[in-house]
Amino acid sequence: MSDVAPKLTHLNDAGQPAMVNVGPKAVTARLARARARVRLGADILALVQAGDLPSRKGPVFQTAIIAGVMAAKRTADLIPLCHPLGLDDCQVHITVLPPDSLLIECTARVTGKTGIEMEALTGASVAALTVYDMCKAMSHHIVIEEIRLLEKTGGKADFLVSE
Repeated sequence: MSDVAPKLTHLNDAGQPAMVNVGPKAVTARLARARARVRLGADILALVQAGDLPSRKGPVFQTAIIAGVMAAKRTADLIPLCHPLGLDDCQVHITVLPPDSLLIECTARVTGKTGIEMEALTGASVAALTVYDMCKAMSHHIVIEEIRLLEKTGGKADFLVSE
């Protein structure tokens, strides 16, 4: 363990909120992958297992995927002090996980001076919230859980969850 305490990066020397200066950083290809798990319950999952469940707002999976990508692109508008990034790519995938859940993964890529993990986390979170919103008429027992970073590369230190 290090003798130096970790420092919060979004505080200046006076302890006030501050955007991180990324000017001196090198431009690198960066990737981040995040996941959210949505426990729908077996009854709702049974409705979607054979294919995407239609709703008045559109197909649940397709709508959630679009919402996740849109959210990732707008992360700097949602999370204070995040740098606005022009994403190179953002992909959201939804996997059925019997008996009662969905796994939503968002992978975001950028070539830039700052990380992209907040964009991947935001994309996975908003896609999960969209599934909740579109399915809540069938149950309010839906649970969004395990929103987490799985991987990041291209910055000061790479990170990978071993599952």
